Amino acid sequence: MKFMLMMHAPRGTGDWQVMSWAPQDLKAHIRFMKDLNVELVAAGQLVGAEGLASPAEAKVVRATGRGTPAVTDGPFPEAKEFLAGYWIVEVDRPEDAYRIAAKASSAPGKGGVPLNMAIEVRQVMSAPPVEA
Repeated sequence: MKFMLMMHAPRGTGDWQVMSWAPQDLKAHIRFMKDLNVELVAAGQLVGAEGLASPAEAKVVRATGRGTPAVTDGPFPEAKEFLAGYWIVEVDRPEDAYRIAAKASSAPGKGGVPLNMAIEVRQVMSAPPVEA
C-alpha cells in the first residue's frame, strides 16, 4: 500500500517561518528530515520525498478554454496552512504510515521544541485496469 504523507505548515506572511529560526535550529530540523529519509530508505519504505518552495512562490493555474492558462498568485489568502513538503511511502498497513507521519510531525523547531505539525495521510490510489 502506498501512502502520501503531506506536511502542512501554518500560513505566515507568505514566506517560510523557518527562515526566522536560529541557524542551529534550522540545521537540526533539516538533519532530522534527512535522517528520517535515510531510515525510510533503509526500511525499503521511501518511494519519494520533497520539500516545497515557499508559499510566496506558489501559483494557482486554471484552464480558460482559450488555450492559455490563467495563472494567479497562491495559495489562497484565506488558507490557514500550506503544503510544505511530502513523502510517498510504501508500507504493509495504514498504521505503519501513521507511525511514520507521527515521527515526521515531531521534527524539532525553534529551540529544539518538537513542532507536532499536522501531517495529512492519504492512500495513493491506483488506476483501474485498462480493458484491452
